[in-house]
Amino acid sequence: MAIDFGFPAGTALLITGAGSGIGKATALHAARMGVACSVWDINPDGLGRTVAELDAIGARSHSVVADVADEEDVRRGIAEATSELGPISLLHNNAGPPSSVPLAFDEAIVMSIGSVRRMTEAWAATGPGEGAAMVVTSSVAGNLVGTESDWYSASKAALAGYVRHLSAHRAHEFRSNAVAPGMTLTPRLEQFAASDMGRRILDRIPLHRMASADDIALATLFLLSPAASYINGVLLPVDGGWTTTQ
Repeated sequence: MAIDFGFPAGTALLITGAGSGIGKATALHAARMGVACSVWDINPDGLGRTVAELDAIGARSHSVVADVADEEDVRRGIAEATSELGPISLLHNNAGPPSSVPLAFDEAIVMSIGSVRRMTEAWAATGPGEGAAMVVTSSVAGNLVGTESDWYSASKAALAGYVRHLSAHRAHEFRSNAVAPGMTLTPRLEQFAASDMGRRILDRIPLHRMASADDIALATLFLLSPAASYINGVLLPVDGGWTTTQ
């Protein structure tokens, strides 16, 4: 089934964390809708696989190996991407450390939230133009449920707060929204899904399955698209109803 959210011809989208999982799925679905993609990741091997699949689709794309927590990497990547693709009207702030990484709280907060703000400011400074929109990958964690990792819950809640700030004060430049995945079957969660705890959580999801990366990607692209032109400042849970049963 072909999906079309009405992206104008010539639309370009920048996606961070596009080497796997949700970011990769967002890039591939966007490309099938005719959107040019600047795909970023810190992992060159994963990014290379994404680029190969975009090439197979015949997509117009550009790739950047970069750490979004590094200001110089971000500046360089934005300059390269706009030089290659022209104005980039859409941004998917997807990159961030997984909850399984044992990070110090202060370091993790700066890494998780600072990188999103850095990317957003650098992108906004290019003048993304009419129809500009940004979506950040937040989570049900910290927003609707508490999780074991203190820094992960805190940072995901803070990202939703940052989106609300942007939606109120930067709407003349771009729309801002957040997508909040629940349990999502990506490489990061494959082992957890097979664990006893993972199976117990799955039993409590009314749709009785985990989300796929495609489920989150399509929700993200909807929020970025002209079809959502009057949606600004929302946190959209994509969790199969999991949080309604908690």
